[in-house]
Amino acid sequence: QVQVVESGGGLVQAGGSLRLSCQASGNLFGSYHIAWHREAPGKENEVVASISGDGSTNYADSVKGRFIIARDNAKNKAYLQMNNLNTQDTAVYYCDVYLLGAKISWGQGTQVTVSS
Repeated sequence: QVQVVESGGGLVQAGGSLRLSCQASGNLFGSYHIAWHREAPGKENEVVASISGDGSTNYADSVKGRFIIARDNAKNKAYLQMNNLNTQDTAVYYCDVYLLGAKISWGQGTQVTVSS
């Protein structure tokens, strides 16, 4: 079973930045499709960014131009650089791991809180 651990969340003022990390186990990391999604009370869950094994990326409109997703296959890690944060970005962020189109694992989430 693939173990996934997110880290890097915290409290930041509006306009600030955070970098989330996603550490996944296993020797197939280069084949994984990685997505970050967020969950906030009263809001629909939202996939904010994803990156395929070949490095292709996609972003939700709400974060385009502010968030950057990246991966380091040698370290079995993915990252979500979040810039110019606003209060609407407050949520628990989860790293999801997909293989051959199926979600195979996810982490426990990391809380991001943006204060005004």
